[in-house]
Amino acid sequence: MSDKKTEAPDAASPKKKRGIVKLLAIVVALLALVGGGVGAGLYAASSGLIGGGGHSGKAEDADTPKLVPKSEEKRADAAGEEGKSGGEGGEGTASEGEDAAKAESHEGLPTPKGEGGDKYASTYFTLEKEFTSNLKESTHFIQVGIAVSTPYDDRVIGNLKTHEIAVRSAILMTLGDTDEDAVFTPTGKEALQQKLVQAINRVLKQKEGFGGVGNVYFTNFVVQ
Repeated sequence: MSDKKTEAPDAASPKKKRGIVKLLAIVVALLALVGGGVGAGLYAASSGLIGGGGHSGKAEDADTPKLVPKSEEKRADAAGEEGKSGGEGGEGTASEGEDAAKAESHEGLPTPKGEGGDKYASTYFTLEKEFTSNLKESTHFIQVGIAVSTPYDDRVIGNLKTHEIAVRSAILMTLGDTDEDAVFTPTGKEALQQKLVQAINRVLKQKEGFGGVGNVYFTNFVVQ
């Protein structure tokens, strides 16, 4: 009787060994699958196949206008001749009085204001033709000349030139939606400047994904 009892564990041990071997095989197979999936994911990400990896981020950054330091601002010389900045036509630097104007923030733009003046350069661009529009619910009409400024590089002015037709349309619509009372007070004119900045930046953001216009200035302002 004692001999039969001692043989039972020995007969069961091969089954236990086979079970352990099978379990180890399953674990190894799972590890291989997980490792392969991670490796494939890393390769796809580094190749730019998923997640916008690769060089797409760098290319996108390169296409975004950059803020121009004040030290690189193109200024008028002592003879009063204005330097060109970013293209032809009505572009140029501002006078000292304009340079000292208070910087404001529009459409998420930073307020580049530091001690002794603006921290970033201002590039100015004058739209060639004046704008004439009826005022909202009024028999009067308004005629204005408009210039814009940007603390960013020349690509903002380039975008403005490329989409000038759409920009002019947005400006005319904004003027046509302006109340008569708003154009006879300094506060109303300043509010109109803000609306024009927002209208221009909306067009540029829609067309190029970036606004960049910081201010609008009136070079002529007539109400009749």
